[in-house]
Amino acid sequence: VSESQVSRSSSPTGRPPSRLLLALGVTANLVLLGWYKYSGFLDHTIEAWFGVDPGLPYVMLPLGISFFTFQQVAYLVDAHRGEAGEYNFTDYLLFVTFFPQLIAGPIVHHKEMMPQFMRQTWRHHRWVNFSTGATILLIGFFKKVVIADNVSRIATSIFTAAAVADRPLTIGEAWTGALAYSVQIYFDFSGYSDMAVGGARLFGIRLPLNFHSPYKAASITEFWRRWHITLSRFLRDYLYIPLGGNRRGKPRRYANLMVTMLLGGLWHGAGWTFVMWGGLHGVFLCANHGWLFLRKRHGLPPLPRPLAVLATFLAVTVAWVFFRAGSFEAAGRMLHAMAGLDGFTGWPNKAARVVASADPLKIIPVVIACWLLPNTQQIFRRYRPALLVPHSVDLPRFPNRRWQWRPTIPFALALTALLLVIGMQF
Repeated sequence: VSESQVSRSSSPTGRPPSRLLLALGVTANLVLLGWYKYSGFLDHTIEAWFGVDPGLPYVMLPLGISFFTFQQVAYLVDAHRGEAGEYNFTDYLLFVTFFPQLIAGPIVHHKEMMPQFMRQTWRHHRWVNFSTGATILLIGFFKKVVIADNVSRIATSIFTAAAVADRPLTIGEAWTGALAYSVQIYFDFSGYSDMAVGGARLFGIRLPLNFHSPYKAASITEFWRRWHITLSRFLRDYLYIPLGGNRRGKPRRYANLMVTMLLGGLWHGAGWTFVMWGGLHGVFLCANHGWLFLRKRHGLPPLPRPLAVLATFLAVTVAWVFFRAGSFEAAGRMLHAMAGLDGFTGWPNKAARVVASADPLKIIPVVIACWLLPNTQQIFRRYRPALLVPHSVDLPRFPNRRWQWRPTIPFALALTALLLVIGMQF
């Protein structure tokens, strides 16, 4: 669909383009996404359920297709609504292909990016942009290489043991694996997001905030306002609300939540375990809204925040098991052991261990740091490192101002130390 078709101003009557053009544009994007990302999943599902091999060819997945497809769909929908301005085709191509966030997000919106491209913001405050962007880029690299990659060895060993099923896991192993993956996926994904924010800032471009200490959330609703914030925004604005949102009664609201989260789970990966992960979060969100309704009706007090944060974190950790396991059988063995149904042994004997007995000690301080330390956005708050997304959580100042980054010698030495630690990983 060309720019002249999707721009509101191109319509001679001043009205948005027809629904047919919107349907064609959205369908074209979703068909390409479905072919490249889900053809293999469909092939395996038909063969498993019906015993028939459709023989669909193997196709390589283009990098970042899930992200730039959603960006294009959002643009088309906004153009149909008359909410997209008139941009030339090269500006549109820059919006879709801007490389810092292309592979792993955040999912950017044309209202955030196009004005920055047109104002040529990279021409201003170049030294501030470079120093801030390079530092955030380095912190994101540290999260990915030093924390996520090291913790992934623990999670991979334990989830592999669950998949192989040579023996039942102990409760200590199962919880260590689940917590390790909770840490891994957060620092992996938020590290990539920080690198995207920092890389874009080198060019004077501010990307939207994508993570804001999600493990500090005191409810599942708050968790999704802190975790992958730009995806939550897309699902809310372009799926949940068009389905009816909460405007058509509580049963319809819960059904809309479930549909949104099931499709959100499938977007993350072509597998039924991802759908299950999305379904679990849909159930959690419905339970969250139901609890809020009961509290309001009966005047019940909220849970103390530390207890609510712990309960939310445990629920999220349990759901991550399906996200990581790769099969329902492996996920079932993990959850069976986590529930203590295979016994309450903390750690197996030395000959049976798949990870060292000291590995849990590496995870605990990282989880505590997620709860107690400021995040990247709070550290760089005075330099406004990322755009705030409407309807997400507020970004309060961290109480201790000594954590706020400044271009000083102590911070330069701290970053040099980070760089040395990163270098030691190679």
